[in-house]
Amino acid sequence: MRFVDVKNDVAFHKIFGDSEKTISLISFLNAVLELEGTHRISSVTIENPLQFPVVLNGKTCVLDIGATDQQGRKFIVEMQVADKVGFIKRAQYYTARDFSMQINRGEQYPRLRPTHFVGILDFNLTENGYYFSRHKTLNDETGEHLLKDMQYFFIELKKFNKKIHELQNLIDQWTFFIKNAENLTLIPENLSDEGLKAAYVTAEQFGWTAAELRAYDGAGVRITDGIQELAFATQKGISEGLKAGVEQGIEQGMEQGLKQGIEQGIKQGEDRKVTEAIISFYSVGVSLEKISLALNVPLEYIEEIIKNQTK
Repeated sequence: MRFVDVKNDVAFHKIFGDSEKTISLISFLNAVLELEGTHRISSVTIENPLQFPVVLNGKTCVLDIGATDQQGRKFIVEMQVADKVGFIKRAQYYTARDFSMQINRGEQYPRLRPTHFVGILDFNLTENGYYFSRHKTLNDETGEHLLKDMQYFFIELKKFNKKIHELQNLIDQWTFFIKNAENLTLIPENLSDEGLKAAYVTAEQFGWTAAELRAYDGAGVRITDGIQELAFATQKGISEGLKAGVEQGIEQGMEQGLKQGIEQGIKQGEDRKVTEAIISFYSVGVSLEKISLALNVPLEYIEEIIKNQTK
């Protein structure tokens, strides 16, 4: 068997965005949100079904997956392969937008249903070591969870290093699939979840059409190009920053050197004048003690000057 890279745009949408086959998306959402009993999702309507491009390097029609379940709850599921500036702001914007657009002006607020954002990220977002995190609004003093309608869930793939025998729950199994499918040759044994089984079957390239494989390859090229562009931009930024830093350092160094040179020159000039004064006073018979008092310099210093002059 040969599985596709689930992080690829086309593969991701084929597995999770097929409006005719929603079993995998339902399983994934139930696992991420840890829904049980009457809260579990039993059906979803995908709001932006994927349309595959028909030419190499053509663009897919959607960037994320929007879905609504049987209770009217909204879900945004996004695969993000590169750390984009403003991602957190965008996640909040998308969630607030979908939440607020459920009703029109004049309609009743109780009609609003919860909206959840699920981000699968191929980069580190949080500063802790946990690969899965859930973010919700809590009372800062009591921990009360009153504002429940917008929540955020993040899976950080780079932090997930569990081997197949270490998987403990369904979210572990889903994350293992998303991160490692392209490197597997067999569907793992003892899978009990039908939605995850279906995802593995969908990810097997043998069942893909030629058009889908062309679209998949094209999306892979775009990902590679995007990463290379990001790397180039980063390297360019570093180079320009170093260049500016060196130029600034040289300029600052010149200014500092000039300042130190002037200060040192003044000091040397002052020392020379003091030395000349000591020699002049001494040559006309002024005592060393009076020279010390007059010039406000230590007697030992005057004695050293006289000693060097008489060698």
